[in-house]
Amino acid sequence: METLVEAEGGIDMTNQKKPIQAVVFDAYGTLFDVHSVMEACEEFYPGDEKMISQIWRQKQLEYSWLLSLMERYEPFESITRRGLIFALRSRNLPFDEPVLKRLMGEYRRLGVFPEAFAALERMKDRKLAILSNGNPEMLEPLLEYTGIEKKIPLLLSVEEKKIFKPHPTVYEMAPDFLGIPKEEILFVSANSWDVAGARSYGLRVAWINRARNQQEELDLLPEIEIQDLEELADYVANN
Repeated sequence: METLVEAEGGIDMTNQKKPIQAVVFDAYGTLFDVHSVMEACEEFYPGDEKMISQIWRQKQLEYSWLLSLMERYEPFESITRRGLIFALRSRNLPFDEPVLKRLMGEYRRLGVFPEAFAALERMKDRKLAILSNGNPEMLEPLLEYTGIEKKIPLLLSVEEKKIFKPHPTVYEMAPDFLGIPKEEILFVSANSWDVAGARSYGLRVAWINRARNQQEELDLLPEIEIQDLEELADYVANN
């Protein structure tokens, strides 16, 4: 069994590190660019698209955390809609149901990060899965539309547990469904809070830090910090 040792700045997972048998991906922000919605936002609200996208994403996450703390649950699609309404109202922008439907539809057509398909092809010798806050009704059309379903065969959704990440029971789904010890699973996320949650549970973690953001001050450091999925494929190939 892997031994965790305290090191300066956090927990060092390098002691007795085991081979990576499976790679489990967060979806939103990691494989799919949530800010690709800006193009559709610009159609209705030119000049406001960046702020709408940023507020929308922030409230979407905040509502998932709030609901979990209150021991309440509603599908991610529902709180995504709530986040959009908040963003539009916070900018004093008019909207109606057709506008909401059009913008919500973008979550079924999010852009895939350009290096994703080549990187996933390089990791096909490992078990691959997605572990997401998204509900299946929201994610499955996106996976089909983008073709990611052909590269990643297993979708794990918090819908199974009725609570959102970073609750530990969500990350527990990875070893439970894959049948692989958590010490041999590499969880991959572009979200620093998700990195902390997975690391706290005990998964190995790779942080895709595309924006070069500051690490969270929680002493829950990733095993590796990388800039994109190609760097991830390099790391997996050697581990």
